Amino acid sequence: MNIILLGAPGAGKGTQATRISDKFGLPHISTGDIFRDNIKRGTEIGLLAKSYTDKGQLVPDEVTCKIVQGRLAEADVARGYLLDGFPRNLFQAQELDKFSKVDAVINLDIDLSLLMDRLCGRRVCKTCGESYHVNFLGGKTSCDRCGGELYQRKDDNEETVGNRLKVYNEQTAPLIKYYTEKGVLLNVDGEGTIDEVFARICDALRK
Repeated sequence: MNIILLGAPGAGKGTQATRISDKFGLPHISTGDIFRDNIKRGTEIGLLAKSYTDKGQLVPDEVTCKIVQGRLAEADVARGYLLDGFPRNLFQAQELDKFSKVDAVINLDIDLSLLMDRLCGRRVCKTCGESYHVNFLGGKTSCDRCGGELYQRKDDNEETVGNRLKVYNEQTAPLIKYYTEKGVLLNVDGEGTIDEVFARICDALRK
């Protein structure tokens, strides 16, 4: 099964992607990981992508699509994959259709005001990267897992988060329409506990 996972920043996409990958035996493919791997290995397409990121520029869609196409040609995706972070816009979705058939698109649907609260209240461990929310810390400033110091990321402020959510919505709205028309979109309520959301995802995929 070839699955795409859509979800705004703070929707819990990374957590659910790991669970879906484990349960269904699918490689979890994130565009960030593919870029890093190609840059590390010094591939031609990786060096091309690096030439943009080194200047602080976005990697063009054409380059991103080529990198994803190369990854989807590898042996471990013969029985399916879970794509996270791609496609980000309509052009990428249309290009993906040229080299792969998408069976299901899971959209983690969650209220934007809740996402704003989640992201602005997020605190991250400097040592292990574990995430917490200020509402559940009870004043603690250290990580339960490793004892590391907790901090607020620079981009976890109201203005930056608001801009990220706005851009995500503008890019994703056409994707929602595109995959709805193809009959493969599965809207899943993204509110609730990790287990509750995962159960809904599994139910949607079984239908």
